[in-house]
Amino acid sequence: MAARALMFQGTGSDVGKTLIVAGLARAFTLRGLRVRPFKPQNMSNNAAVTADGGEIGRAQALQARAARVPPSVHMNPILLKPQSEIGAQIVVQGRVYSSAKAAAYQHIKRELLPYVLDSYQRLRGEADVVLVEGAGSASEVNLRDNDIANMGFAQAAGVPVVLIGDIDRGGVIASLVGTKAVIAADDAALIRGFIVNKFRGDAALFVEGMARIAQLTGWQALGLVPHFPQARLLPAEDALALERQTDFRSFPRKRESSELRKHLRIAAPILPHIANFDDLDPLDAEPAVELIRVRPGAALPGDVDLVVIPGSKSTIADLAALRAAGFDIDIAAHRRRGGTVLGLCGGYQMLGRSVADPDGIEGPPGKVDGLGLLDVETTLSAEKRLEPVRGATSDGVPFAGYEMHMGVTAGPDCDSPFARLADGTPEGAVAPDGRALGTYIHGLFADDRQRATWLTRFAAGAPNIAYDASIEGTLDALAVHLAAHLDLEALLKLAR
Repeated sequence: MAARALMFQGTGSDVGKTLIVAGLARAFTLRGLRVRPFKPQNMSNNAAVTADGGEIGRAQALQARAARVPPSVHMNPILLKPQSEIGAQIVVQGRVYSSAKAAAYQHIKRELLPYVLDSYQRLRGEADVVLVEGAGSASEVNLRDNDIANMGFAQAAGVPVVLIGDIDRGGVIASLVGTKAVIAADDAALIRGFIVNKFRGDAALFVEGMARIAQLTGWQALGLVPHFPQARLLPAEDALALERQTDFRSFPRKRESSELRKHLRIAAPILPHIANFDDLDPLDAEPAVELIRVRPGAALPGDVDLVVIPGSKSTIADLAALRAAGFDIDIAAHRRRGGTVLGLCGGYQMLGRSVADPDGIEGPPGKVDGLGLLDVETTLSAEKRLEPVRGATSDGVPFAGYEMHMGVTAGPDCDSPFARLADGTPEGAVAPDGRALGTYIHGLFADDRQRATWLTRFAAGAPNIAYDASIEGTLDALAVHLAAHLDLEALLKLAR
């Protein structure tokens, strides 16, 4: 018997769709149901690698984890990864399909609906419940033609919809009621209920507001969800999350922070096409670590121990942005003072002597100078490496992570690899003085063993958190939170 399905759309972006789907996935899983998350179309440069060598949005990987199943390319069949001059890279069922600018993509979408429906049906065949997440706002009627992310998918698949509004940003009554006013009548008929999310204060004060929304829309009120502060502890998908200050003090601790010998100060330049920025989250979670995210217009602090250059979806464009911001000068000064620099993926490519793009993968064909801190050169290519990896770094410490990159890096410093994969393949590069390092491995610091090594290297003490366990604990807490404030039985009855 095919699974029931329910779609969660929002009155806008960042209303909490991802979090609610993740929490419900864990809540229904704890009830013994086989749950699969699904997002027809996502736009994010924060992606995850699946076991079958594809890629999906980071949010769907988190939701899969909440459902306690391995992530699959079919959980997010269309992934848009913004680039520079060429618009966005289009990933279909885990593989690069093409690239297009925003206007052209509106016409390509009609070609992609069959892939979306195929992936959806595959998930239905292995689940009791499919929880579908929409994208952006349900009221973007200007994008309704050929839509595959919101009502276009719901109509094509016959999936009922729950609409989520964010009270924290204000105007939630108008947002929910206004959505019904602007969308087509047949689309509005698919919406069966609504949720008001991120409430702060006395819930009794909004009882009338919930009743008023239900009266004006005819939709069932399914719950008023209070703000869930622990959400900050989960990996973020959208780069907008970088604008919000993070406080990780709620992570489970191994020891009191007062026992730590000293702080490790890390600076990370935040560039326009930053990708897989959640690589930094486990470091930020450590009380012994002060992670300083530096945006163009500010200087990298002169007294940090380590500079980490994160991944990039457009290495050449971000290298130009790094230079325009003067970060190259700051990094050179940091090195002269004896500081260490670590490049992750695109950041690794930037550390070399040059980056070549002969086929115009990221923009016009050409070759640019790198920062010259590693004696390596990178040539970008259309072939993309997407693979979970295990191995050990050069100091013998094991790791588990993943690779996600286009291009090949080679040169004398690769003879001193950053790591060796499980099959013995050398990976990455280390400068002769050991103070410039580059690697294509993502997820490195989420491994407690690796994080311990870096903290010890800078005399910052042992890790103070168990990162993986903290994510699991937060998902459990989220499930309890939603179960207390949403009508789970009503949601299952609405699913069709």
